[in-house]
Amino acid sequence: MIELYYWPTPNGHKITLFLESAGLDYVIHPVDISAGDQFKPEYLAFSPNNRMPAIIDTSPSDGGENVTVFESGAILVYLAEKTGRFMAADMRGRKTTLEWLFWQMGGLGPMAGQNGHFRNYAPETIPYAVDRYTKEVNRLYGVMDRRLERNAFLAGNEYSIADMACYPWIVPWQRQGQNLDDFKHLRRWFDTIAARADTVRAYAKAAPYANRPAVTEEGKKILFGQTASNLPKA
Repeated sequence: MIELYYWPTPNGHKITLFLESAGLDYVIHPVDISAGDQFKPEYLAFSPNNRMPAIIDTSPSDGGENVTVFESGAILVYLAEKTGRFMAADMRGRKTTLEWLFWQMGGLGPMAGQNGHFRNYAPETIPYAVDRYTKEVNRLYGVMDRRLERNAFLAGNEYSIADMACYPWIVPWQRQGQNLDDFKHLRRWFDTIAARADTVRAYAKAAPYANRPAVTEEGKKILFGQTASNLPKA
């Protein structure tokens, strides 16, 4: 059984995409990041970066004690290795899958996240920041589009954890100031993944949390106001 600590953000959706695609048994523990659930001592005990998602695997493949994993990319790799699915077994294919996974972790996610912050959450509009991150996300969409011109999926011809990592960051393309129809091959990839039954099931998991109030000013302080000095103790 996988215990998933989750909130319906792009990083949270990555993990439900894998779990639904692989057919693994799992239970969701919601982590309301606007309420500060990610700072609770019991959560910090196994997710020290006070972010979600995180998992606890109560039936690890070595038969030993429970395994905890934090960071969405690490979780995807762990689950792929546990199940033997969605990451190529051969050296070259595995290398390519990890390249595109790390590309998302180091590029698409952080840049789209900053873009979303300055476009949707900043207390005042900062034109330079909005322009900077909107253009960088546009560039990254172009990188994906070129890759997908010659490949059905990011790691080649098979759906993989690289696609699961990137897809949720493309879902809010309008809020990122992008036009998906400007990227023919990316659009084809996006529509293909959106139509998958496991994608539909994964996003349905967000339904219980979809009607929560908008992030309050107090919630913004929790989300965006942490420094080393005010982090809670695990």
